[in-house]
Parts: sequence; structure tokens; C-alpha cells
Amino acid sequence: MELGTTLTRFLIEQQRKHYPMATGDFTGLLAEIATAAKIISREVNKAGLIDILGYKGRQNIHGERVQKLDDFANETFIKMLCHTGHLIGIASEELEGIYQVPDPYPKGKYVLLVDPLDGSSNIDVNISIGSIFSIHRRKSAGAQATMEDFLQPGRDQVGAGYIIYGSSTMMVYSTGFGVHGFTLDPSIGEFLLSHENLRIPSKGNIFSINEGNSHLWGDGIKRYIEGVKKSGATARYVGSLVADFHRNLLKGGIFLYPGDSKHPQGKLRLLYEAAPLAFVMEQAQGKATTGNHPILDIKPEKLHQKVPLIIGSPEDVKQAEECCRG
Repeated sequence: MELGTTLTRFLIEQQRKHYPMATGDFTGLLAEIATAAKIISREVNKAGLIDILGYKGRQNIHGERVQKLDDFANETFIKMLCHTGHLIGIASEELEGIYQVPDPYPKGKYVLLVDPLDGSSNIDVNISIGSIFSIHRRKSAGAQATMEDFLQPGRDQVGAGYIIYGSSTMMVYSTGFGVHGFTLDPSIGEFLLSHENLRIPSKGNIFSINEGNSHLWGDGIKRYIEGVKKSGATARYVGSLVADFHRNLLKGGIFLYPGDSKHPQGKLRLLYEAAPLAFVMEQAQGKATTGNHPILDIKPEKLHQKVPLIIGSPEDVKQAEECCRG
């Protein structure tokens, strides 16, 4: 397709190609996510000029200090998506429980899980940040969403993706038919197709891990990192998950946030971070694992469950798995 293809046009064409009998609800939901992303992008780009930097003075469910932009992004996703008729409920990294679509809004057949603004500790220093989203088809049949609707394995996702707010704003997503990237043209306010059918290189030359935690790692991770250093690989770690993931997706490489002696289950959230990014990565011919188990095969037990994450080029991830298994 030519560069000028808008996200809306691309979604419609994909629906006609893969789901000719679809109602358009899912396409509409993705379009509304893109609209929310435009609003968040606008605020991020002028964050230094208005009173939206800094903290709200409270903590979220994870005990983390809530940034003003975190709060704004969370409210934006809820306000933009709850009235559309596409969703029955929303789960957010910033909320303790399920957000039920309120009356009198129509109830839809999908649920959304979202990390509204990942990497918020980097906001004040102008480093790329992002939003991560996951879409499941609801399982329950009642008037409200239930926990069963959200606690589904990653392989049951019908769509997932992320938005990166950097030197440009990009939306990258998959619905199970490859991975596609769209760059926001601020002059017309539209996401335009810029990266069609993204594929990660089978082997990369980049490794991304917080080496400040090396004294807490298990022997397997230590062995792997020593090995990649000796091979001449380059260390690249921003500390913003979406930024590190996006670079490695385009260039090839591996991102690791393993479990360690302080956090045996890791620190990343399965439903809001690991599973949606694993879905995108596998669709781009990459691989995602805890070190012992594919991320997409994990059956979640709670909304804010954490997991170790090793994700990236398939040959690199396979090598890391072998080291983890001894």
C-alpha cells in the first residue's frame, strides 16, 4: 500500500479481507483507541508548557507514585472508549478493579486491558513513553463484565498493540494477521501507514536489561549476559518498556526483565504489558517467554499478576532460555 494510507482505511480493508461478515465493532474500537492516542500525544508534546508534569500526590495499586500524565492518560482511555458500544469493561494498570461501562451507554462484546502510560518515570526528562493495549472477546453473558472476561491467556487476544510517543507518535498493532505500524501526521491529525508487515530479524545485536540489578540475577541470566557481551553485542536500555521494545522490534535484539532474588516473579504486569507485547512480537516472528514458559500460554490468576519477561529475536530468546534452564 502507498504511504498515504490512513489507519481508518487500512482497518476497513483488513476487515473486508479477513472478516467480510464482521459488524465493524472491532474496527471501530481500534479507531477509538487511535483517537485516544492522539489526545494523549497532544498532551505529552506540550507537557513542559502546561501544568501536567509531576505527581498527583497519591499512589496507584502497585504502590507507585501517580504522575499527572498517568492520570490524564487513564481518564482519556476511559472517557473515549466507554460510550462507544464496543466494550463491556476496561481493566487498567492504574485501577484496582474492573471499570464497568456505565448505564445508559450500550454494552459491547469486547474488554480492553490497558497500560495508559508506560514509562512515566521518564516523563519529566523527555524520554519516549508509550501506551500498551490488549483486546479480548468477552466470555460472560451478563449485563456487566466479569473477571472471567479479563483473565484469559494471551493467545486468546483478538488484538494488541502499543503507541509510542517520541520524536514522532506511532501506533503499532496486530489482530493476528501480521504487525503494522502507523505514524501520526500532526498536520492532518491522521495516523498514516508507515511500516507494513513488520518482521523482527531472527537474530539481533542488541541486548536490553537493567544491569544495575545484576547482583540480584540468577546464574542463568548472568551466564547469558556474559555470553552476549563476549559476542560483541551492544547494550541499549532506556528504561521505558515501549521504547526498548520498539527499537528491538525494528532493529532486532532482546529485552530482558527477569525474575530475581528481590522480585522472583519479575516486575512487569502480565495482562497490561507482557501479554500484549508478546502477541505483537510473535506476530512479527519473534518470541516471548518467562525463561521457562511462553508468555502467551500463561493462564492469568489475577488482574495485576506479574511475570518475568524475555522477548525479542527468536534466536536470541532461544539462547537466553537455554541459559535459564542450565
